[in-house]
Amino acid sequence: MKKVKEIYQPKTENISTNSEFIQFLESILNELYNGHSSLNTNLNSSNRLIPSGQDIFVEKINNKFIITDLRKDFGAEKGGLRVRMEITKFNGKPIEEQLNKFLPKFTQNHNSKMYQFALDMLFAGTHNTKREISVLENGTGKKYFPDEFKHTQSNSLLKSKIINKNTACLKINNSLGNNQLILDFDKTLDNFINYKNLVIDLTETPSGGNTTVARAIMGRFIDKTLPYQRHEFDEQYETKRVWTEFVTPRKTQFKGKVYILVGHWTGSMGEGIAIGFDGMKRAKIIGTKMAGLLGAISNFQMTETKIGYQFPTERLYQTNGKPREDFLPKILTKNTEETYKKMSEIK
Repeated sequence: MKKVKEIYQPKTENISTNSEFIQFLESILNELYNGHSSLNTNLNSSNRLIPSGQDIFVEKINNKFIITDLRKDFGAEKGGLRVRMEITKFNGKPIEEQLNKFLPKFTQNHNSKMYQFALDMLFAGTHNTKREISVLENGTGKKYFPDEFKHTQSNSLLKSKIINKNTACLKINNSLGNNQLILDFDKTLDNFINYKNLVIDLTETPSGGNTTVARAIMGRFIDKTLPYQRHEFDEQYETKRVWTEFVTPRKTQFKGKVYILVGHWTGSMGEGIAIGFDGMKRAKIIGTKMAGLLGAISNFQMTETKIGYQFPTERLYQTNGKPREDFLPKILTKNTEETYKKMSEIK
């Protein structure tokens, strides 16, 4: 990060307002190109956070910008955008030139993760500008305005439904940081305890959560203490603190088959639950690559400005030693639509 300091330190001389300082910090955070690094404050002109503020997943394929996934029941989908559409412009401008704002400046050799971060940030948009997305549809240009369509926030932490006579589904509504979810999950799971199959839907968990909730959920599916993820923390004197986190059994165990649905909006603790079930060999994971948020974060505050910020301070690994962010479901799908189709085939 020495290069980052060389690039940004001279720019501090031109900062005179709090707003300019926040914009400056936001630019520096782009050098980390991951949604787990952010400020705890923003401006109207600030970018929405990813993945929690993102409703569309765009990839560059054969030099075209293609919609490959949509967040269910959010503005992009509600506004009529569809998977496989080709996007030609964003807010009336060519896409490629707008990515430079988000690409790291410490290198000119941008890898696929850096490029995808820039795409995610661009299409998440800013708080104060309604997005205009131009697409090529059946050879004809058309414009969509996803921010004119609002997402209706669910009041429940958890929803359940019966898929068929053998299969039930529990969907967690971005509530993995709420300890009340443990009580709701227990009560709902008890109603389905004798089902042959259980689906746990984590496709709408972009904001992460806490490990107490995660371990409580996983503890209902095992009959002995098992490891679910490994932590690594750098200390002084070039030493590392390494430890493995375990899940212990609790209450009545669900004995049937378990399937976990994940996707681009499965972030942080949702990713931890997915790798935990996989590592304990207690569930089949179905879905796309997850959000890939790095490590466990810590919160800090600047002494003078009192601006809060967070970034990863611990590396997290699967029980097989591979980084959590590199995990891929065994049953890999292309998008959320295909993930739900796979769920409907469970008998």
